[in-house]
Amino acid sequence: MNLFEEYLNNENLDKRERAKLWRASIGLQAVDNLRVSNFLIETARKHIEGLISMEEVHKMIDEHYAQKRKQSNQD
Repeated sequence: MNLFEEYLNNENLDKRERAKLWRASIGLQAVDNLRVSNFLIETARKHIEGLISMEEVHKMIDEHYAQKRKQSNQD
């Protein structure tokens, strides 16, 4: 998995650690043959960069799936 590889040798230890954790989390999904969305990857990238907190990640994911459920119910 090459995902977030650009962060693995980053001089910023926090970025390296966040990238490793996201890679592991996404890798666990792959074990079950599940693919993560581009939305999740981009959200993870923002978190790795330190642009958003983990609380904001949770909020964004909750809002994203609430919107998808709403759209699904309208169809």
